Amino acid sequence: MAAVAEITSEAVVASNTATKNDNNNNLDSETKPTPESEFTVQKLVDMFTKLNPLAKEFFPSSYSKNNPKELNFNNFAVPIKQSAKDSFPKRKRNNLNQGRRLNGRAYRAQREDSIRRTVYVSDIDQHVTEERLAGLFSGCGQVVDCRVCGDPHSVLRFAFVEFADEQGARAALNLGGTMLGFYPVRVLPSKTAILPVNPTFLPRSEDEREMCTRTVYCTNIDIKISQAEVKNFFESICGEVTRLRLLGDHMHSTRIAFVEFAMAESAIVALNCSGMLLGSQPVRVSPSKTPVRPRVTHPTLH
Repeated sequence: MAAVAEITSEAVVASNTATKNDNNNNLDSETKPTPESEFTVQKLVDMFTKLNPLAKEFFPSSYSKNNPKELNFNNFAVPIKQSAKDSFPKRKRNNLNQGRRLNGRAYRAQREDSIRRTVYVSDIDQHVTEERLAGLFSGCGQVVDCRVCGDPHSVLRFAFVEFADEQGARAALNLGGTMLGFYPVRVLPSKTAILPVNPTFLPRSEDEREMCTRTVYCTNIDIKISQAEVKNFFESICGEVTRLRLLGDHMHSTRIAFVEFAMAESAIVALNCSGMLLGSQPVRVSPSKTPVRPRVTHPTLH
C-alpha cells in the first residue's frame, strides 16, 4: 500500500510538472512535443505499469479470496436512467372513481325504471284522498307509492302513482276520464319519479297517522314571511293551528312548512289555499306524509 501511495504521489508531482511546462509552451509545442515532455509522459507510463492490478486496494470489500469468481463486472448494478416522465411518482389506479361512475349509472338506471313505472294524474278533486286515489289504480297492479300535490294554478290537484312494474303503469293510462269525485281525472305517463320520503319521518304509530290527517305540507313560502305570519294565514282561513314547523335557510329563496290543525276538516280546507299569495309567493299546499313531532328538549345542567 505504501508503494502504491509513493508511486501515485510521484505521478501527481510529475503530472503537475508536465502541466506547468505545457502552459508555458506555445501552440507549436502542443503539436510538436519537446524531448522534456516526452520524457515526462514516458516516466508516467513506467510508473503506472509498475502497479499491481491484483493488489487488495483494487478489490471491493465484499470480494472473497476463497471464491474469486465473485469478481464479475456483470454482477455490479447498472444505474437506471430516469426519464423526465419518471421524475414524478406515478399515481396508482384505484377503483374509487370507477365505483362512483358505476354508482351514478346505477342510480340513473334505477330512476329511469321508476319513471317508467309511474303515471301522472291531474284534475283531481280536492276532496279525494291519497288512499282513495290509490284504490282507484289498485286494479291495474300493485301500487308502490301515491303522492297527491297541490296545484297552485288550479283548485284541483295532481298526483303521481308508482306501480311495482311497467305493466301496471300502462294499464293505468286506460283510466283517463274516470270520474273521481266531481271531476274526471287525466292520466298520462310521468316525466319524473316520486322522491322517496325518509323512513324515519314516516308515522310510527296510530296516533302519528292520525296526526298526518290533520297536517299539510306547504312549499314555496316567501323567505321574508315569519312563522307567526304563516300561522295567522292558515288560522284566518282554515281553523286552529296546533303545531307549525317552518324550515329553510339563506341558501334557498323559499321555505317549507308543516302545519298541523286541531281538526282534520281544517287540513282539507287548507288544501284549497294552494295558489294563494302568502307574502309575495303563491303557496303550495299538499297532504303531509309526516307528522309534526314535538321538539325534544334536553335538560340543562346546573
